[in-house]
Amino acid sequence: MKIWISLAFVLALDAGAADAPPRISPARTPAQAGLTDIRTLVPDIAETIHYAGSDNFTGAPVDGYRAPKCFLRTAAAEALARVERGLRGEGYRLMIWDCYRPARAVANFVRWAGDLGNAQTKTAHYPNLGKDKLLGEYIAPVSGHSRGATVDLTLMHCDDKGCAVLDMGTDFDFFDPRAHTDFPGIDAAQRANRQRLLRAMAKEGFVNYPQEWWHYSLPSAASDTLFDVPVE
Repeated sequence: MKIWISLAFVLALDAGAADAPPRISPARTPAQAGLTDIRTLVPDIAETIHYAGSDNFTGAPVDGYRAPKCFLRTAAAEALARVERGLRGEGYRLMIWDCYRPARAVANFVRWAGDLGNAQTKTAHYPNLGKDKLLGEYIAPVSGHSRGATVDLTLMHCDDKGCAVLDMGTDFDFFDPRAHTDFPGIDAAQRANRQRLLRAMAKEGFVNYPQEWWHYSLPSAASDTLFDVPVE
């Protein structure tokens, strides 16, 4: 069964908790949206933008991602640059997986979640759940990423031989309680790694979403509207 859902309907789903669905900004460029490419502040920051390619839970490039780039509202980008600088002094660095997310990408996620016949990524991303359980609990119909101040990321430990991604207990976009930041079943080293990331991000005002250890937002920098500017 395949369900096609328009972007307007996706946004309307969010109206239950408010008087009206969230507005989409008329901005058509990153500059108009007040979005900054993080690499203008940290040219060598590590990025693996999964939604620009096929290595993600949908198994295909996602609508709105025309290039593997990280844009954030300028204040959030500046705060993230400070996190990176602080970590480098301790022998660590960030690895960024996603930043600003166009509203059309979120609509793409909702359509994918409704296509129950497509389960090609189940083993890697939701091995313990039926796909019909993802929408709402794990895939939101409206994402804070579209407000420009949310980032998905992890930590790397670096030395003179290079950098290695730390073991956090799950991969990115693993739809399972094991991905909850304080999940009790991970080992001590994995918990310490998650807490190191939490402390570094909190120092600059970023707040973690408890169900996803990789997900952080800077509320003070978020727009009051959603953006649908393509990432390019």
